[in-house]
Amino acid sequence: MKVISDVCIVPIGVGVSVSKYVAACERIFTDAGLKIHLHSYGTNVEGEWDEVFAAIKRCHETLHKMGAPRISTNIRVGTRTDREQTMEDKLKSVEQKLKEK
Repeated sequence: MKVISDVCIVPIGVGVSVSKYVAACERIFTDAGLKIHLHSYGTNVEGEWDEVFAAIKRCHETLHKMGAPRISTNIRVGTRTDREQTMEDKLKSVEQKLKEK
């Protein structure tokens, strides 16, 4: 099943800057062949359900190995059965409506 998710993985107990941890997860998502879009408070991840959640698990494992004693993750997930829809499709739909009067 295809899924579009919004994932925010926050290592706790590692100091103020978390960019190296974010970069590690971005590499994991990319290496998994998932479509991603990094934004200021998380990452949109698109792919097959099992692959997305396996990558999130690898993020947790990797960040713990990097020294993060705790990790808090927020995940929002959307699926559809009526048709396939990409992240770009969702954005285009809203952008089109913004152009309408």
